[in-house]
Amino acid sequence: MQEYQPQTLEKAIQQVWNENRTFKAVEDPDREKFYCLSMFPYPSGKLHMGHVRNYTIGDVIARFQRMQGKNVMQPMGWDAFGLPAENAAIQNKVAPAQWTRQNIDYMKGQLKSLGFAYDWDRELATCDPDYYKWEQWLFTKLYEKGLAYRKKSVVNWDPVDQCVLANEQVIDGKGWRSGAPVQRRELEQWFVKITDYADQLLDDLDKLDGWPEQVKTMQRNWIGRSVGLEIDFPLADETDRLSVYTTRPDTLMGVTYVAVAPDHPLSKRAAENNPELAAFIEKCAHIATSEAVVETLEKEGVDTGIRVRHPITGEQLPVWAANFVLMGYGTGAVMSVPAHDQRDWEFAKKYGLPIKVVIKPVGGELPDVSEGAYTEKGELVNSGEFDGIRSEQALEVFAKVLGEKGLGRKQVNYRLRDWGVSRQRYWGCPIPMIYCDSCGVVPVPEEDLPVRLPEDVVPDGAGSPLAKMPEFYETTCPKCGGKARRETDTFDTFFESSWYYARYACPDQDKAMLDERADYWLPVDQYIGGIEHAILHLLYARFFHKLMRDFGLVHSDEPFANLLTQGMVIAETWYRQNPDGSKTWYNPADVEVQRDDKGRIVGGVLKSDGQPVEFGGIEKMSKSKNNGVDPQAMVDKYGADTVRLFTMFAAPPTQSLEWSDAGVEGAHRFLNRLWRLVQRHAEEGTAAAVDKAALTSEQKDLRRAAHEMLKQATHDIRDRLHFNTAIAAVMSLVNTLSRFEPQNDQDRAVLQEALELAVLVLSPITPHIAQALWEALGHEGLIVDQPWPQVDEEALKQDAIELVVQVNGKLRGRIQVPVDADKTAILAAARAEPNVQKFIEGKEIVKEIVVPGRLVNLVVKG
Repeated sequence: MQEYQPQTLEKAIQQVWNENRTFKAVEDPDREKFYCLSMFPYPSGKLHMGHVRNYTIGDVIARFQRMQGKNVMQPMGWDAFGLPAENAAIQNKVAPAQWTRQNIDYMKGQLKSLGFAYDWDRELATCDPDYYKWEQWLFTKLYEKGLAYRKKSVVNWDPVDQCVLANEQVIDGKGWRSGAPVQRRELEQWFVKITDYADQLLDDLDKLDGWPEQVKTMQRNWIGRSVGLEIDFPLADETDRLSVYTTRPDTLMGVTYVAVAPDHPLSKRAAENNPELAAFIEKCAHIATSEAVVETLEKEGVDTGIRVRHPITGEQLPVWAANFVLMGYGTGAVMSVPAHDQRDWEFAKKYGLPIKVVIKPVGGELPDVSEGAYTEKGELVNSGEFDGIRSEQALEVFAKVLGEKGLGRKQVNYRLRDWGVSRQRYWGCPIPMIYCDSCGVVPVPEEDLPVRLPEDVVPDGAGSPLAKMPEFYETTCPKCGGKARRETDTFDTFFESSWYYARYACPDQDKAMLDERADYWLPVDQYIGGIEHAILHLLYARFFHKLMRDFGLVHSDEPFANLLTQGMVIAETWYRQNPDGSKTWYNPADVEVQRDDKGRIVGGVLKSDGQPVEFGGIEKMSKSKNNGVDPQAMVDKYGADTVRLFTMFAAPPTQSLEWSDAGVEGAHRFLNRLWRLVQRHAEEGTAAAVDKAALTSEQKDLRRAAHEMLKQATHDIRDRLHFNTAIAAVMSLVNTLSRFEPQNDQDRAVLQEALELAVLVLSPITPHIAQALWEALGHEGLIVDQPWPQVDEEALKQDAIELVVQVNGKLRGRIQVPVDADKTAILAAARAEPNVQKFIEGKEIVKEIVVPGRLVNLVVKG
């Protein structure tokens, strides 16, 4: 082809890959493996640019590692269960299974059109029974080991939709879909004991040298290991004790009240004879159950009338029911020290409770707490016999004193809570448990797995359809054969995404969850995904890996050796303000942007009517701001290689990528330019090999430029994952090659070598055009099977170097000297340079400075 026609070219080359099964991964113990994995997508219907960026990064890494001679596996699948499919099914009156599989088919076609090097034989979808059978099996084993259990838990209940809501689905105290006031309810839920693995999950973060520190810090904070004191405050009537946990035992002598959760047993007991408290508890029952929500609330409470005794002084302290205390965290009670905790201070100020200072700076004055709490550590004051003790010593001191009284004990606590895996939703994996009146809770036997989810169901949004389907829930007890009832809850979709990476190793295994192939491929060598998954998905996957290890399914401690968290794709936003205060958002493609002479945006008009629109800033591409770009439209217009090249060139992978139509067009122009350069060279036939012994200085310069590009690109891709600078190096080389006019066979040989290096370096990034150009340069076979080129160190050597010559610090000339020239020769050349002579003639040179490899400075006077 004389002209670059990406659409025709790309389809033809993809067909060759398919026919040759080019990217099929086969275990080979004699080769170093490389498992490259990008987080699999939710099949929402269409790829967005975030997907394209994520998967292009992974594909470049996988293709590069293949050229390093490694046995590469790069699979792809679908995170197919979940609430969005159910909501779309309700809206479109179609079964979620049908909607999901249609989306998978379309998105798979999109991925293929982008030329990603996936082994499609390993494709999986989490909604397939042959996949979720094995997580059901594992759950039954966890139950048998005591690692899965059922207990009552406070949840957000939507009384209209008859379902549990995640905290994010509660908006202003109402269900996000129904608009009904949410209720806090206690429901039986299934949990998995992730807390049993808290120390391992925390300690093993130190092994993850290939993970970003930011992600490891987020996980450490989420696990939240702390050493503190559990302290008992006896009730004044001696009927019981109220236990609290604190990491600040140094403030114990400053406790002026104790706060308990509204749904704490003490609150409920006191509310029986206290209408005000009962009303407060009812009000709090409509607030979401998360810490994040509670933190934003105005602090409110009611005195329960109950009193406890301070464990050391015996002083009576009031117990308040407070909306900032959650029953699901710790003991559901906190000791409140207003002088040294801002939340406690705000509450105490509001309700006129005492504020007692018991910590001051070491050797300093009492802090002023009239405007806020003093939260620093220091030394104890106003604490009787404990005055002068440092904050750091208080844990041991109070642990001993309270231990002798039987009112306290040192304790390790975690912010992490056991993983609640129950969801009162239809489109998910059924929890494989059976309830029998005689036998209690009975796991479904392995031979009866999978418990299949009926797929011909169209949900109506009013609770889970499974709970209304006797044909699903009516069964017989595996133990006694009597009538029994299936669990109608389904798993949290994180359950499926926590082990998919391992199943890719052996997706055709129908006799076990995993087999020995998992140990060949695991751990994943490079995992790529968004920072938004830094906590839950990655934490659950690490937990699952340890569970599978402990069941003998894998023999490594961690699932992902290296992690890359890519930045967002961002774009301009444009809107008009509506009379009611809302905004109508317009796609950037529909706006004619007005810029000043420095390229800064100063305004814009809508192309359709010529009227002004407001610039809303640069934000993450989203449907809500209508600033997304359809990848398919870009591929159709420019070809996959252009889209891939732009997304890799516009920014380093970990930084945000700002979408630019001009940038895409620039990428396309570059590929056209490279295409023409190679075709022009190829028209004269392939060149002979370079005769290294007979190179001219110009030919040496060109070879040096080519191998300097290769050296930089290799370092940037292999060591830094900075594809943008590798691409920039190739672009710079192509500029040099474009100016080179070959005069003889040796010139053509040097040009051929440089073009081959440029094409090979680009091949992981723009694989289709690279294949075509490789063939044009006279090669047979697939470029993906070529090894990564080696830098010729001899080519990097220079015979001569250019030095700047200054006179009194001002640039006056440039000289070429042999690379091994000594100081005397360099100074002689500098003084002989014609322009320099003008400025030193007739003047005394008082100092001669030579900075090796850089410059000469002659200092003169007169």
